[in-house]
Amino acid sequence: MNKNVLIVGQGSYIGERFARYAADRYNIVTVNARDNHWQEADFTDVDTVLHVAGIVHVKQRKDMKPLYYRVNCDLALEVAKKAKASGVGLFIFLSSMAVHRPNPKDYYGGSKMKAEQGLQELSSPDFRVCIVRPPMVYGPGCKGNFPKLVKLAERTPIFPDVNNRRSAIYIDNLCEFLCLAIQKNLDGIHSPQNAEYINTTRLTLFIASLRGKKIRTTRFFNPLILPLMKCVPSLYKLFGTLTCDPSGDEAEYNVMEYEESVRVSVCTDI
Repeated sequence: MNKNVLIVGQGSYIGERFARYAADRYNIVTVNARDNHWQEADFTDVDTVLHVAGIVHVKQRKDMKPLYYRVNCDLALEVAKKAKASGVGLFIFLSSMAVHRPNPKDYYGGSKMKAEQGLQELSSPDFRVCIVRPPMVYGPGCKGNFPKLVKLAERTPIFPDVNNRRSAIYIDNLCEFLCLAIQKNLDGIHSPQNAEYINTTRLTLFIASLRGKKIRTTRFFNPLILPLMKCVPSLYKLFGTLTCDPSGDEAEYNVMEYEESVRVSVCTDI
């Protein structure tokens, strides 16, 4: 029998893509996390709750801190407690690779880490908690850093040549990993990613070529960029090195190779 999966976070990019990707594998219902609509959902007979609701890609002003923790942490714990009380066997929480770089001013990463800690306390043999820490997620119609990089590749005639490495994951690769997590009833902490790291400069050149643009690269700006990354988050996101160690099982869920995934992401209108 197909498992019953309840996605909490209607309108989420990852949640909506997963619902389409896995529609023929599971019985999937998606509920809105806003205004406590999720509380009206029936968790009876649900095998897996996939919690994707959260605040991301919103400027982290100081006055936003309570909202980040209320949505990214408190809400996740409330949903998990209801799931556990309802007899749900697996709770999958979409966390973030941001928890790897503790920063008191990073309310996003901090709220995700606090949620992880609370969820692990709820874990039990009958209520397995699977924490997923994806790096940058990209794909057709995605939000965040990838579409910003596409726009930059379309507009700039020159780009810094920086030798960095970053973990990333194509959306369908992440969806396949989530399917494996459901099938295998995984618990613990997982960091799914593409089989290969990306380099910002090489990625920008490839995107430009897909758009029919030509970009020159230079190392002239590197002496300025490298020290500024420590105090300018946007520069660090572009040119810093941020990777997680491969687990060795990437081939199990990497359903699309890197170059083809970038091509699809840049050239598909969704």
